Amino acid sequence: MSIYLPYSKGGEIEIRPSKIIALGLNYLDHIKESDSVQVQNFTNEIPTEPVLFPKTPNVLIGPGEEIVLPAFLSQYNFETCRTDHEAELAIIIKNRIKDISPDDASCHILGFTCFNDVSQRNLQRSDKSGWYRGKSLDTFGPIGPQVVAPDQIGAVQNLNITCRLNGKTVQQGNTSQMIFNIPEIISFISMNFTIEAGDIIITGTPSGVGPLHDGDSVEVEIENIGTLLNSVRQE
Repeated sequence: MSIYLPYSKGGEIEIRPSKIIALGLNYLDHIKESDSVQVQNFTNEIPTEPVLFPKTPNVLIGPGEEIVLPAFLSQYNFETCRTDHEAELAIIIKNRIKDISPDDASCHILGFTCFNDVSQRNLQRSDKSGWYRGKSLDTFGPIGPQVVAPDQIGAVQNLNITCRLNGKTVQQGNTSQMIFNIPEIISFISMNFTIEAGDIIITGTPSGVGPLHDGDSVEVEIENIGTLLNSVRQE
């Protein structure tokens, strides 16, 4: 499956990563809301190195497509079934890299876009394997509305991030609040894994995450990129 997004320098880019590598706990205010999120390994401790987890490529949907809350979750009889929005800045990598220094990281970025790291909290709490399943259900990775080249994004480490749910602002942050900045993130990931051209790195979410419900409309807006809009449907 491929998604095509406009590129700020003209034409379209095919979004078809071999992997999506995500950061958890990269905004201090989000760490402080660990009591409300209540998932395993999510504590109020500030991490000493980036916290990584995978999202699988089947999550990807484009602007205007539906986030689907899967029907099988009802089989578990959760007291409260909670699936959250998480507004994030995404990085798309330009070429195959390994063991890149922070100083060299920026020249390996194809562009930046908005991402909604949709997260099923009950599975994150209960699965013994950790966050894998709760982060990787179909449609749990809206991306878009465009990819902006590094030389057109402006001060990437000073971009406002907003999430609106049914028109109400629920998340408000800035990329300056990241615990680990973009060069550090890319360097650390490349130390652990070979990153392929087209792979996506998502960089963590500010505070204010909260549940999605059937019929909701959710927007992720990042300064100098635009607004990613998706509706929510209960399967």
